[in-house]
Amino acid sequence: MQIRDRKIGPEHAPLVIAEIGINHGGDLDLARHMVTLAAKSGAEIVKHQTHFIEDEMTDEARHILPPNAGGKSIWEVMEQCALGAEEEVLLKTHAEAEGLIYISTPFSRAAADFLDEQGVPAFKIGSGEADHLPLIRHIAAKGKPIIMSTGMQEIESLARSVSILEDAGIDYALLECTNLYPSPPEVVSLKGVTELRNAFPNAVLGFSDHSIGPEMALASVALGACILERHFTDTRYRAGPDIACSMDPAELRHLIDRSREIHVALHNEKKRSEPEEAVYRFARTSVVADRDLPKGHEIKEDDIWGRRPGSGEISGQDFDEVVGKRVKRAVARNSQLRWSDLE
Repeated sequence: MQIRDRKIGPEHAPLVIAEIGINHGGDLDLARHMVTLAAKSGAEIVKHQTHFIEDEMTDEARHILPPNAGGKSIWEVMEQCALGAEEEVLLKTHAEAEGLIYISTPFSRAAADFLDEQGVPAFKIGSGEADHLPLIRHIAAKGKPIIMSTGMQEIESLARSVSILEDAGIDYALLECTNLYPSPPEVVSLKGVTELRNAFPNAVLGFSDHSIGPEMALASVALGACILERHFTDTRYRAGPDIACSMDPAELRHLIDRSREIHVALHNEKKRSEPEEAVYRFARTSVVADRDLPKGHEIKEDDIWGRRPGSGEISGQDFDEVVGKRVKRAVARNSQLRWSDLE
């Protein structure tokens, strides 16, 4: 999978997406400030949310109170937090001036069309729209890569959505996700990364994290996650529905660095590395006499033992091969044995 010039997959370092989302609370200057901090922290890509409310919701949304919205309706939250179209153009321009890739989640047809007109290189589909088949079909028809979160879904319910992506012939990624803000370990599914891989082998895998701290996202890398997405804020000492599960600049840098280290280690084969050789020479054991052995003595198991350093000719690994042989010369206790001493 590739978004602009960034290749994404098991052979590449994990892509960490800093989701600005609606953490700016509708303040363009604050949104730009968050983008700048993300860039300084080493981010490659930032993600926004594009809300054109009239095309996204009906009036019933004025009476729906999300659990993390402080008593406000979902309509009120988005009305307060969404940027206007002109403001989003300015935010995208700013992000690209900072050297970042800018993508966004469209929550409606109008939002998807707007983002396409602005030339975004990929689309994000949120968990809430992961079973919105007509919207997925509308976005997929634009022929750009799609990253889709899979929170609140099961493998069976995802099958039709994934079928649309595959029929469109586009690159796509599926992110394991739990839509609880924040998500405690009791409801986070790291196993979901493996289950997505088994069910949808053509998908790039990722993890959209709403837990507190970087541990779950980092653990997902060892399971094959190639994309890590977390909400991002300049500071957690700020009000907002997604702030509790957001990372700050220091945590973003930590997530980028540690995920890359895990990715490197994930591809190292199980073998003794070159730097370990010096350690191995003293850390391994050599077979030694555990008592004075006279010439011609037939060695029994309790006559010998393995002791450091490993500079001896016979390693502790060959202990059993020494038993039953006779010594050609007298050997003092704790002397390292050599093959030439044995017959």
